[in-house]
Amino acid sequence: MIAGLDYWRELPIKQQPNWPDKDAVARASATISTLPPLVFAGEVDVLRDRLAAAASGHAFLLQGGDCAETFAGATADQIRDRVRTLLQMAVVLTYGASMPVVKMGRMAGQFAKPRSSDDETRDGVTLPAYRGDIVNGYDFTPESRTANPERLVQGYHTAASTLNLVSAFTQGGFADLREVHRWNQGFAANPANARYEKLAKDIDRAIRFMESAGADFDSLRGVEFYTGHEGLLMDYERPMTRIDSRTGTPYNTSSHFIWIGERTREIDGAHVDFLSRVRNPIGVKLGPTTSVDDMLRLVDKLDPNREPGRLTFITRMGAGKIRDALPPLLEAIKASDATPLWVTDPMHGNGFSTPNGYKTRRFDDVVDEVKGFFEAHRQVGTFPGGIHVELTGDDVTECLGGAEHIDEADLATRYESLCDPRLNHKQSLELAFLVAEELAARNA
Repeated sequence: MIAGLDYWRELPIKQQPNWPDKDAVARASATISTLPPLVFAGEVDVLRDRLAAAASGHAFLLQGGDCAETFAGATADQIRDRVRTLLQMAVVLTYGASMPVVKMGRMAGQFAKPRSSDDETRDGVTLPAYRGDIVNGYDFTPESRTANPERLVQGYHTAASTLNLVSAFTQGGFADLREVHRWNQGFAANPANARYEKLAKDIDRAIRFMESAGADFDSLRGVEFYTGHEGLLMDYERPMTRIDSRTGTPYNTSSHFIWIGERTREIDGAHVDFLSRVRNPIGVKLGPTTSVDDMLRLVDKLDPNREPGRLTFITRMGAGKIRDALPPLLEAIKASDATPLWVTDPMHGNGFSTPNGYKTRRFDDVVDEVKGFFEAHRQVGTFPGGIHVELTGDDVTECLGGAEHIDEADLATRYESLCDPRLNHKQSLELAFLVAEELAARNA
């Protein structure tokens, strides 16, 4: 019987690639196990404290980034623009919430994707599904779609270079509060975004007041920035899990925050068992069919000691379902001794395909799910603690609507995602202003 961190190997497991060469996979994992950690246990502990503050209503979590990162997309410009978008959103949310915003990128590890089918068929040809750059390629050829263990090691190095650049941007002056606010002023000055101009002016007055009062803006040139991704691919996550020399306990050093997806959250499955044993803050995606019993069993398995900041529930209900599906879960938690952080993912429950074959989402549906999330928490008397979105810093055309009025004909203009559609830079900022209005109303 395998015990401890490897007990997951005895359990049912889903969403793993069909590796043709098992020995090559073992060698790749062994190589990864010798490489330095990507994040450190002390940083993970600080994040747990930050998430505990959010769960108790004293902070708000902003998490965003690509649906599935690609190796080709790990360029300096694209990483910078994603970080810039998140920083701009965070400034707006901080003002609206009148509380700290925990900033987390869906970055530096979001290379693997669960799929609804193991295979894909085109024109009578069937090949393995694309499972993300850390497994195989997107091109529809046998060579590209064959799972390649060398990509595991490439994923590590791509994550390392991404983290290195993120650190430079968030600590080297790029995140200066005054500079980020100037970017937002440009956004609000666009006539299409006139409704947000007042909030931008209010923030401007607050910053001018801080300057007049002698605020130390040098101390605001850097920000805490954390990373998170779905803990899906065990041949990567297990070798990245190390024993902390301070405490003798295991930390997954691939990322500060790890979440379990809707497709892999079986209480007796491998993913839940493995992540129940690491010290990182853990998230779980909850869809509209989640039962109260399933949720409470997940609490007992993943947060048996009821540790503040340990467990985050990320709801992905769909705009038409959240107002009915979420309140019973909130009521059950409120009646228990658990204190999870509640975060909304307004993206994954609202996807559909257009007649011309594009997977997309309507911006109005995304906004409506966010509003339903806040309404459910107001109804029950619990705290809406964060938002989790798929976004990019680029001006892509993947989601319909927003102030730019992207329509189905526009999708083909700049549709670049290899998986799910993302909010573009302007749509992301528009969403931040709308969430800030919800937060401000809550505080009124």
